[in-house]
Amino acid sequence: MIQPHRQATIRGPTFIRLLARLCDMDVRASGESLSDRLSSWLDWKQSLVLSSALDDEPPPVDDDGPAFDSAEEAECARMRATLAESMVQTAALQRGNAKAFAADDYTPFRQHYLGRQRAMQAATGALRGRLRDMLARRSGDMARLAEVDAAMERALSPREQSLLARVPGLLGDHFDRLCRASRQTSNHPPGADDAWRGIFRNDMRSVLLAELDVRFQPVEALLAALRTHQQENHVQTPS
Repeated sequence: MIQPHRQATIRGPTFIRLLARLCDMDVRASGESLSDRLSSWLDWKQSLVLSSALDDEPPPVDDDGPAFDSAEEAECARMRATLAESMVQTAALQRGNAKAFAADDYTPFRQHYLGRQRAMQAATGALRGRLRDMLARRSGDMARLAEVDAAMERALSPREQSLLARVPGLLGDHFDRLCRASRQTSNHPPGADDAWRGIFRNDMRSVLLAELDVRFQPVEALLAALRTHQQENHVQTPS
């Protein structure tokens, strides 16, 4: 029977804690502050663009942009639910189609994960751009926030994609460890070979859902800004 690996509790986002536990990584808290860490990620050109977005006069409000309403918020929720549902399809891999590929072949899982990553990147990128357009027509301060978010996305997206691109490889190592552990187990009952693949499917789905949470954080932040601005306007508008 495959025993779960035990290690010290790791603090941090669910996504990081899952990867650290599954991939047996020693993840230690950085002693750097957030500002120091960001400064090491941004080059001088990106720093200038971000500084301009923060310090310059707010851009003019674009009254021709799309309006924010409950329908737009519902569309963001629908898109997230659709992506989350696609993660559940991971459980179907190697189930009912075992003859399609070798039991120790990670390739279908890798292709599935990469496909879900591309879908998440495309969906969140489109939503983020649309929400920024809505912010830009609310007020000068909201337009500034939209510019800051755009600058941050341009600066940090390449590094983010580079780091996230490593996840399928880390999961591949986890797949191999589970496979080896199953082979080394003596006198295992019938169906034990399928048990380790079931464990991996569940682990992979959990990591996908945790990555979805990470990718949606900027979208949720923009939605929160739009909600707050809308609520403040309702309070200030006399009945």
